[in-house]
Amino acid sequence: MSEEAMPLYRQVKRELQKLIETGHYGPDKPLPSEADISAGLRVSIGTLRHAVDELVHEHVLVRRQGKGTFVAPHNNARFMFQFFHVEPRWNFGDDDAARDRDYPEIDCIAFGRERATEQEAAALRIKVGEPVFRAENRLALQGRVVMHDHLSVPAALFRNLTEKRFVERPSTIYALYQTEFGITVLRAQERARATAADRTHARLLGLAAGAPVMEVHRLALTFGDKPVEYRISTINTQAHDYVSVLSKRA
Repeated sequence: MSEEAMPLYRQVKRELQKLIETGHYGPDKPLPSEADISAGLRVSIGTLRHAVDELVHEHVLVRRQGKGTFVAPHNNARFMFQFFHVEPRWNFGDDDAARDRDYPEIDCIAFGRERATEQEAAALRIKVGEPVFRAENRLALQGRVVMHDHLSVPAALFRNLTEKRFVERPSTIYALYQTEFGITVLRAQERARATAADRTHARLLGLAAGAPVMEVHRLALTFGDKPVEYRISTINTQAHDYVSVLSKRA
């Protein structure tokens, strides 16, 4: 759709996205007043609010009662709400269903600069052989290892990423991308499949080789649906579930 044919609020939304993407409005920083933004963009406050509503729904912005509208930061709470879906098993109606979810213990077991495989290149829309950073994490809940992550990011987007910066990040991986490299993960596409644990994953997850596991392929996307990370998660589902919350915007 051409910009001329696009509804005005969508044009305003695009302009706000550009300002956020370029760092004009930084993570966890308040936006100017509605009056200032609408005057600057030469639109009504009603049109601006429509655009902001969509960005809030998409977790790009967040409203804080009595404080204003902020660029949504990547933090532990957002990670648990939007991107981490593994929970101890329970049945609908169980008394403990409402308990707080546990933040995983994350242990980086490998990090390096490599050349993109065909699979990585296709996912990240780069050429085979281009440099990527690869990392492997082992995730545990309540002391029990339940997941192994293998992730790849284009080196061109994450210049000067080092193992030290990756391991010693103060918050989540996506927070590192956002605060250190100006790359905000807005959403992710995932494809899940059942498979059998190979010897490596059996050892990492404490399973017998050939035991059933879930394999989730995730492509993390930033503005313009540009891929910035390709991740393969192998999950031990013997005592844990992969939980998906489905909703439809009213």
